[in-house]
Amino acid sequence: MFSQILLFAINLLPANVGHFLCCLMKSIPVLKDFLPSPQQEPVAFSNRKGLQCISPLMRSVEETPQPILTKVKGHIPKWLCGSLLRNGPGKFEFGEEKFNHWFDGMALLHQFQLENGIVTYRSKFLQSDSYVTNSRHNRIVVSEFGTLAMPDPCKTIFGRFISWFEMPRPTDNSSVNYVVYKGDYYVSTETNLMRKVDPETLETKEKVDWSKFVVVNGATAHPHYEPDGTAYNMGNSYGKHGSSYNIIQIPPHKSNRDDTLQGAKVLCSIAPAEKMKPSYYHSFGMSENYVIFTEQPIKINLFRVITSKLLGKPIADGINWEPQYKTRFHVVNKHTGELLPGQFYSKPFATFHQINAFEDQGCVVFDLCCQDDGGSLHTYQLQNLRKSGEGLDQIYNATARAFPRRFVLPLNVDSSMPVGQNLSPLSYTSASAVKEVDGTVWCMHENLHSEDLEEVGGLEFPQINYSLCNGRKYRFFYGCGFRHLVGDSLIKIDTETKAMKIWQEDGFYPSEPVFVPVPTATAEDSGVILSVVVTPLQNQNTFLLVLDAKTFSELGRAEVPVKMPYGFHGVFVPR
Repeated sequence: MFSQILLFAINLLPANVGHFLCCLMKSIPVLKDFLPSPQQEPVAFSNRKGLQCISPLMRSVEETPQPILTKVKGHIPKWLCGSLLRNGPGKFEFGEEKFNHWFDGMALLHQFQLENGIVTYRSKFLQSDSYVTNSRHNRIVVSEFGTLAMPDPCKTIFGRFISWFEMPRPTDNSSVNYVVYKGDYYVSTETNLMRKVDPETLETKEKVDWSKFVVVNGATAHPHYEPDGTAYNMGNSYGKHGSSYNIIQIPPHKSNRDDTLQGAKVLCSIAPAEKMKPSYYHSFGMSENYVIFTEQPIKINLFRVITSKLLGKPIADGINWEPQYKTRFHVVNKHTGELLPGQFYSKPFATFHQINAFEDQGCVVFDLCCQDDGGSLHTYQLQNLRKSGEGLDQIYNATARAFPRRFVLPLNVDSSMPVGQNLSPLSYTSASAVKEVDGTVWCMHENLHSEDLEEVGGLEFPQINYSLCNGRKYRFFYGCGFRHLVGDSLIKIDTETKAMKIWQEDGFYPSEPVFVPVPTATAEDSGVILSVVVTPLQNQNTFLLVLDAKTFSELGRAEVPVKMPYGFHGVFVPR
């Protein structure tokens, strides 16, 4: 308690005095661990100059609650019937108070309805408790990932002081993705709170708390699905004895009308390398029989998170890249919940989005987008994204790029296997898995791309033909190229030849590509790619882009006469 009070006091002192006391604390072993670890220098993969200012893509917009007709250029296939639902931040301030981080903006739900070649658009702000409360008070009342809400100025001095000692409460500002459980649509972030929504009207429904059904303190916004609708997710649990990673299974069907997440269960709990410093993760992999979890060196310092409000810091300050740790893969049998005994390690890397995983010849092949530096969570502060000129160039050039990589994890590693030899029998990949003297397996990746991808800034927001290929051997994946801090191109990569196709238009920034298959088609890339393309240019329109997934040529676009911020993830709901 002494150290907590001391740190609280340090934050109230003039900078020079606070610096002196911090140096003093560093010299006392019992106290130095309570201070933030020094930031690592990010890894730069490029040296670009003259980046376009994208500040307008990070500004608040008005909602468009009633459907409006778009202007179609080219053509939209008649068979393409349904709704593209998108999620992302759309409001970045209340009154005079502004959010600090891109992830903090209030969720704005978008809907593009497509029918008989006609496209309409609408959007609504999620009526979360966070949004409603902030709106009512006209200030930021609920803390978010990178923004700490200040105490109510109307409270007494004592009341404001006591509020600093309250535990941070989870937000229900579900601005990351749409997810589906038991046929119901939810919007999700990474806390334990989701919101059910009506995919037809975008109306906000009830709030659902994961912790009422399974013992977790949150869950990812990227679950996986079986063909029958069974869903899998992952969530951390934090308790007095530390933390654990939990694999969750949600049954496919409802048992009664108000079922929500009833029947969800934890299949397996995995202990982190350090109980008070678990890894941050945004997604995970799933093959036909296994769940694959990547424990990476982006660490959540639980002590700093718990005391963040006392220290006057946002939760984001408790999450940092610590490359002294290796990256580890955990493989779990999703039918039995058994954690496989093999210990798979790789060099330190950061990952946010997996591409796919499949089994072949006694191995799991695991593809994901990787960065050699995990500091990008802090890069996406709004003050950075709103820079222009040389300041923006510096931010971009100090940010690591993500590239697609393949790893091979042998499933049956035992004492009889030779040390120092590659245990992978797969001839089509150069990824290796070598048994070490201590019995662990050291995994070296194969790059799933040619050098051409480096010219377009790497790849993120990966997508595949999910219904046909998830958990199975596949050939193609799609993503955004990042020659800017947000996606500025769309990319298709052939995993066999590493050939790349690209769509790009100067001054326009496409979102995550969503693959929609042609009905009854059997070819893996028979379908279209949907992407919402935004622009900071005042005289140009946002549009929904439709590409032929095979040729990557443009079929058509549906222009929208309203501005949209750059968003995160979405899903296509067929009719």
